[in-house]
Amino acid sequence: MKKLMLLIASLLVSVSVFAKTGDALNYLQVQDGGRIKPYDSFAREMLEIVYGKTQYEGRLATEIVMTWMLSPQAWHDKKIFEVRNHQVLDAMKLPKDQRWFTGEELFGGERFALLRQELQAKRESKEKLDPYFQALQRLENQFVVFQEVAAGRMLKVVPPKEGDAWIAVADLDPAQQEKFMDLTKAFVNHIGAVAKGESTEATGAELDKAVHSFEDIARANNPALYNHETKMKAEVHYNNFHPFRWAYVCYFIAFIILLLVWTLSKESLMKAVWVFLVLGFVLHTYGFGLRMYIMERPPVSNMYETVVWVAWGTILFAAILELIYKYRLILVAGTLVSAFGLVIADFAPAVLDPTLQPLEPVLRSNYWLTIHVMTITISYAAFFLAFGLGDIGLIYYLRGEQKHQAQIKAVVTGIYRAMQIGVAFLAPGIILGGIWADYSWGRFWGWDPKETWALIALLGYLAVLHARYAGMIKNFGMIVTAVITFSLVIMAWYGVNFVLGAGLHSYGFGAGGVEYVSAFVAAHILLVIYVSVIRQGKGKKQTPAT
Repeated sequence: MKKLMLLIASLLVSVSVFAKTGDALNYLQVQDGGRIKPYDSFAREMLEIVYGKTQYEGRLATEIVMTWMLSPQAWHDKKIFEVRNHQVLDAMKLPKDQRWFTGEELFGGERFALLRQELQAKRESKEKLDPYFQALQRLENQFVVFQEVAAGRMLKVVPPKEGDAWIAVADLDPAQQEKFMDLTKAFVNHIGAVAKGESTEATGAELDKAVHSFEDIARANNPALYNHETKMKAEVHYNNFHPFRWAYVCYFIAFIILLLVWTLSKESLMKAVWVFLVLGFVLHTYGFGLRMYIMERPPVSNMYETVVWVAWGTILFAAILELIYKYRLILVAGTLVSAFGLVIADFAPAVLDPTLQPLEPVLRSNYWLTIHVMTITISYAAFFLAFGLGDIGLIYYLRGEQKHQAQIKAVVTGIYRAMQIGVAFLAPGIILGGIWADYSWGRFWGWDPKETWALIALLGYLAVLHARYAGMIKNFGMIVTAVITFSLVIMAWYGVNFVLGAGLHSYGFGAGGVEYVSAFVAAHILLVIYVSVIRQGKGKKQTPAT
C-alpha cells in the first residue's frame, strides 16, 4: 500500500509540473459536503446538480459556477435547470418534451411553492418518497443550490480560527473580502480573454497570482486546517484524467480483438489482447488508488464505487481462470461485462453518484469496510463473470448444441469455477457482516432486507453448485442458472437499496434506474425462455448433450 501511495504522490508531482497557467483556481481549497475538496470538484458537483452535466455550452464548470455568484442576474434567462420527471413537469404545467428551463419558468410562480409544501408534508410524515417526490426533492435541491451559490453562502473558502466550519464568501472579513475581490477581478479578465480568443498567458498568470495571494491570507487564518495541497492536486488530476473511462476503452479494445481470435482463430493476436487487458487493469487499479488516497478509505461506500469494484474483480477472476484453463471465452465474457459495468457507471451519474463523498457515520471503520463490504461485493464480480459466460453459452445453444460441444463445455467449466469463487467470498462476507452488525447494532442477525437477500443469493448459488455436483443439473441447466441466479445478486446489490429502500443499511439507499434494471432482468429471462423453447424444438430431432 505504501508503494502505491508513493507512486501516486510521484505521479502527482509530475502532473503539477504540467498544470496550465490560469489553473490555480481549480486547486483552491473549499469546504463542502463534510470534507475539503478543490474548487474544481465543488464547481463540477454544483453544475451537475443544477444542469445535469459538468459543462455548459462547452464552458467549464469552474467558470460557470463562479459567474453564478458574480452575476446571478445574467442567468435569469438561461435554461440551466434540468427536469426529467414527467409527473413533475405535469404538476408544474410545463411541456413534457422539454428538459431544461429558466429559473423564472420553474420558480417564478406560485406553483413551485405549493409543491414544496406538499414535499415538506411528505417528509414530515416520514413516508418513503416515491419517484415523483424524489424528482421534486431534486428540483428543490437545484433551486437551493443555485440560490446559495449566487448569495455566496455555499462557497466556503477560509478555515475558521476555531472550530471546523469554514467561512463562506459572504461572511469573509474585510481583508479577506478584498483579496477575494482581487481574485474575482482577475477571473473576469481571464475568462474575458478566453471568450475573445486572445492570448491568456498574462491574464492566466494574473489569476494564478490572485489565487495564491488569497490562499496566503486564508492559510494565515488557521494554517493547521489549510494543508490539503497535495490532495487537491490528486483530486483535480482524478477529475481530469478519468482513469476508469480509459480502463473500459482498453477492455473494449481487448474484447474486439478477442472476437477476432474467437471467430477467426487468430491466436497470434492474443499478445495484443493481454497488452490492452493489462493496461486497462493498471488504469482501473490506478483509479482505485487515487480514490483511496484522496478519501483515505476503501472505495466501496456507495453503488457507483461497488460497480467499479465489481468490474475490477470480474477482470481479475477472468484473467486467473484464463491462465488456468486457456479458454478464450472466459476472457471474452470478462472483458465484455467489466466494460459494460464501467460504461454504466460513467454514463449514469444521476443514478450512480461518482462524486467523492465522506463515509456515513455508521461506516466509519476502514477495517470492517475493507473486510466485509469488499469481500461481499467481490463475490458479485465472480457471479457477474458467470452471468456473462451464461449469455455466451445461450448463444452457442442457439448456434447449434451438437456443433459447439467443446465451447459449451468450456463455458460451463468457467461458470462452475466462477460460482465457486463467488460462494467462497460471499459466505465469509455474510458472516463478517454479522460480526460487524453485532459490533455496531448489538445483534449478529436481524433479518434486515440486505442481510436476508444476501443469504438468499448465497443459498441460491449453493443450491446450483450442489445440484451440479450431484448430477441434477446438466450443461444447459448450468448456463440457465448462471443467468437466472444473478437476479438474486441484483436484488441484494441494487434492489434492496434502490427499490425496497428499507432496513438498517439506509446509508446505501438511492433512487433511479428501476425501469432499466427491470428491463435488463426481464430481457434475460425472455432470452432464457426463448433458447429453452428453441432447444426443446431441436431436441425432438437431436439427442441432447449431458
